[in-house]
Amino acid sequence: MIPTMVLVESLQAWPGRDAALNQFIGTCLVDDSVPVTLARRAAELRRAARKGSAVDALVMALAEPNGAVLTGDVGDLRALAAQTKQVTVIGV
Repeated sequence: MIPTMVLVESLQAWPGRDAALNQFIGTCLVDDSVPVTLARRAAELRRAARKGSAVDALVMALAEPNGAVLTGDVGDLRALAAQTKQVTVIGV
């Protein structure tokens, strides 16, 4: 699952540069809703980790429990993952 706010951080609005990512997005479920409980959990994770953007924290909250997050930027996400319920961060 990919939350829509991740698309804002990931896409560059250049068709050629976004081609591979657009293909990947086509294979995923895209979620355009953020319930208040999920936003609160993301805030808790961000506070506890003392790292990561709001989007990073939201991605981690969405992956709970026992999920995996694929990323090219593992630093902040690993700090957030340490505060989650068994979320794995996989660098790509």
